[in-house]
Amino acid sequence: MTTARSERAFEAARRVLPGGVDSPVRAFGAVGGTPRFIARAEGAWLEDVDGNRLLDYVGSWGPMILGHGHPDVRRAIAEAVARGWSYGAPTEAETELAEAVVAAVPSLERVRFVNSGTEATMSAIRLARAATGRRAVVKFAGCYHGHHDALLVQAGSGAATTGTPSSPGVPPGCTADTLVCRYNDLASVEHAFDARPGDVAAVIVEPVAGNMGVVAPRPGFLDGLRQLCSARGALLIFDEVMTGLRLARGGAQERFGITPDLTTLGKVIGGGMPVGAYGGRADLMARISPEGDVYQAGTLSGNPVAMAAGRATLAVLERLDGWSRLERLGARLEAALAPRLEPYADRVRLARVGSMFTLFFSARPVEDFDAALACDTGAFGRYFHAMLEAGIHLPPSQFEANFISLAHTEDDIDRTAAAMADAVAHALSDA
Repeated sequence: MTTARSERAFEAARRVLPGGVDSPVRAFGAVGGTPRFIARAEGAWLEDVDGNRLLDYVGSWGPMILGHGHPDVRRAIAEAVARGWSYGAPTEAETELAEAVVAAVPSLERVRFVNSGTEATMSAIRLARAATGRRAVVKFAGCYHGHHDALLVQAGSGAATTGTPSSPGVPPGCTADTLVCRYNDLASVEHAFDARPGDVAAVIVEPVAGNMGVVAPRPGFLDGLRQLCSARGALLIFDEVMTGLRLARGGAQERFGITPDLTTLGKVIGGGMPVGAYGGRADLMARISPEGDVYQAGTLSGNPVAMAAGRATLAVLERLDGWSRLERLGARLEAALAPRLEPYADRVRLARVGSMFTLFFSARPVEDFDAALACDTGAFGRYFHAMLEAGIHLPPSQFEANFISLAHTEDDIDRTAAAMADAVAHALSDA
């Protein structure tokens, strides 16, 4: 597979962009080699600047749930652009998408659109602190909620700890009220509440973790968080930026039957355009300016192009019952791969929830961040490059989710399972 043009493009990018990219993981730092510069995409496929065709499981990190360039979304974007792409004034399109999202997600009575998942989680936490009059926030090691200062903290050791900033430029005071607990460990959350009695405003969690690889909640974990927050007067925030309208029409909260107080969304609801959202009960959302006293604003929030793309995406998903098909495709991949991985059962395992999956190079199940960090990242790097040589585009990190789209066919899934098995054999034979 030739990469000469991508190599030249990367050299040029590094002269003007930090690391040659605008988001760190794209630089292939965890796996080595040259990132592929993409020229175009259609359906389940990417084409890079060297003309290589790649079967895509990154999907722009989740939002391309229909695949790339779906004609309905393309048409909606073109029609919106023809009318103008930013007004700084309200539009009916905002209301239409809000109605669709509120109808889909169980916890939402009202919603506010923003431009990214980072904005959504930052705003939800501000609202939770205002609504409760408390300061502390519980997060989980390995769960990523955007790059705002309060939650950009190092992983904890299991027991709740005061967060230590994980990036220069974040003053310690910004994370002094952030308590880091172990994912899937209710006892660590109880310890956090006990450490700050009457001062925990919220617990924020990815109901299915996607930023340490795909890690499912243990039975009872999410329900335990719900009960603990209700008993201690804190709000439960589900960060469904990845899982919302992907793991079910109503997201992970529908899939697991747990209703949070606030929910953050992104990815799918913008159909690939920059968008995020946060919402919840009407009484909580009434605190948001201009109706209430909690300030949050954004010039491009609810812009008509993103609203059109999101509405078209949700309409296709609902018309096709896309969630059922995505579930079948995910199950097909798992069923096809399981017997092929049996010879390596002590060194690799597949984690899947719906249309999200990760192949962990681990001897034990990955249920928290400590287990994820113990994975064999060297083997993952060899696996990743073997898959790339086979024409399959995966996230370039052991600690990311892979995403199936409606554009993937059964043949694509079968081909992927076979390639994964071959790549695992290659990765482990070179260990």
